Amino acid sequence: MTDVVERAKWIADTVLFPDAGLVDTGGVVPESHFRVLADSGFYGLLTSGVDLQAAVQVLEVLGGACLSTTFVWMQHHAVAVGLAGTENLPLRERFFDDVVSGKVRAGVAFAGVLTDPPRLRARKTDGGWVFDGDGPFVSGWGITEVLQLSGHTGEVIVNALVDTRTVPELTASMYHLVAAQATRTVHLRLDGLFVPDERIVSAVPVEEFRQSRAIGSRMNGCLPIGLALRCANLIDSLGKSAAAEAIAAQADGIRVRLDAALPDLEALYPARAEASALAYRAAGALVAAEGASGVLTGGHGQRLVREAMFTLVAGSRPQIKESLLGELTA
Repeated sequence: MTDVVERAKWIADTVLFPDAGLVDTGGVVPESHFRVLADSGFYGLLTSGVDLQAAVQVLEVLGGACLSTTFVWMQHHAVAVGLAGTENLPLRERFFDDVVSGKVRAGVAFAGVLTDPPRLRARKTDGGWVFDGDGPFVSGWGITEVLQLSGHTGEVIVNALVDTRTVPELTASMYHLVAAQATRTVHLRLDGLFVPDERIVSAVPVEEFRQSRAIGSRMNGCLPIGLALRCANLIDSLGKSAAAEAIAAQADGIRVRLDAALPDLEALYPARAEASALAYRAAGALVAAEGASGVLTGGHGQRLVREAMFTLVAGSRPQIKESLLGELTA
């Protein structure tokens, strides 16, 4: 699968990274970013038979080039994978081809079912399900056309595919982020949103759903590794090769631990914390290597520090937070 990785590197270095500063300051991902990913077949990356090693490399390369673009694009894959495995064949037939081609862009809203108590609930009614509550940190608002909502019943997690632009019972308020504002991340509020049975992707037992998050958590670990490696490349370009090699070696070691922990969600958490802590240190090292220019607006160093900070909390869980506190205070 070398070709897909090489294609990702080309996109990262010639399309995404040159625009990263403008995306950061302007708060908008250019349409051309999503178009080139679609044209390269990357919206179907995780349903195309690409092996885990190649998928990890693609996510690292793209994440280190433009965090906002990559973060929005990553959410799409949970929907593609869900449609690939759904027993709702008419729903799959209607959406799957368009989703994996990138013709229809998708997002997810599942953070509301991971809290205790759950913040986003679903209840059965005639002909479908009713969703109530709120969904924090939903990315891609205004960029995606469909959204996979996850609602907690107390026993199962119900996943539904809704059209984001035509649902009056679903309102959104934009977060103001210190980094990756271009992800257009919102807080959703749902008040009696009815979703018919024909738009239900799956209903999964709570524990099964929790364990299914392992692959998503592993993929989220690609973002800080990608940022750390981008910092290493920039540090090397400043003539600090020993520092760059040290960061790259640490990234390699954490990648191995992330892969080894994949079968066990609990074991993934400390490796995820290691990855984010490395990104944060690597970005700080880049600013130190850049010197005074590192704190000027518009430069790579200050942006990557803020983006590394984003990875300290994005896709996090309480266990990752506790591990990070240990990593950062050791």
